[in-house]
Amino acid sequence: MRPHFIKNNKKGVCDMIEYSPFWSTLKNSSESTYSLIHKHRISSAIIDKLCKNKPMNTTTLNDLCRILECQVQDICIYVPSDQDQTL
Repeated sequence: MRPHFIKNNKKGVCDMIEYSPFWSTLKNSSESTYSLIHKHRISSAIIDKLCKNKPMNTTTLNDLCRILECQVQDICIYVPSDQDQTL
């Protein structure tokens, strides 16, 4: 499946990290958003960030990989954008 660009409504630019793989990984696991929040203490704010493709730290990505027993690419993908900063 080819990733799609998601507009960030505040800045009008495309996000470069996208969390659509997370939802498939979660669906194929024994976990749910409820269990992530209540059993594993993942905040509802993190679930909201996953829904809205907002930035999150690598510690959170590590926790999600540990809980879901998956690799980081099963949670997020990098989507190149014309808006990428020149290095």
